[in-house]
Amino acid sequence: MKLRTRLYVCLLAVFALVLSVSYSAVAQQTDHAVSGQDLRKDLQRAADSRHADEAAIRELLSSEQGQKALKSANVDFQKVHNAVAQLNDEEAARLAAQSRTIQKDMAAGTLSDRDLLIIIVAIAALVLIIVAVR
Repeated sequence: MKLRTRLYVCLLAVFALVLSVSYSAVAQQTDHAVSGQDLRKDLQRAADSRHADEAAIRELLSSEQGQKALKSANVDFQKVHNAVAQLNDEEAARLAAQSRTIQKDMAAGTLSDRDLLIIIVAIAALVLIIVAVR
């Protein structure tokens, strides 16, 4: 009698174990709160935004006025150009917004050469300082 009881208890334990393993496997197959495709889209959007921000900063620094400003301040363009890639996303977005504003002001003719020189040198110095601090 005791042997039968042990056998039933062991079978019941094995059955419970099989049920719990199969339940956890089914639970893992359910949809997640965010799909993989949505994650890929968000990552691509962030990468595109980052690329556009870096391009805006580099475009300002590589413009004719930007090159003049860097040369007058004895700042190596290549150093600044390479340092842009090392900015974090927030810093790159902030400097890109400033670069876009400056480019619009340059196109509208609202900035004097002196103002432009000061702003571009300040942006280049800021890029180099941010990268050096890390």
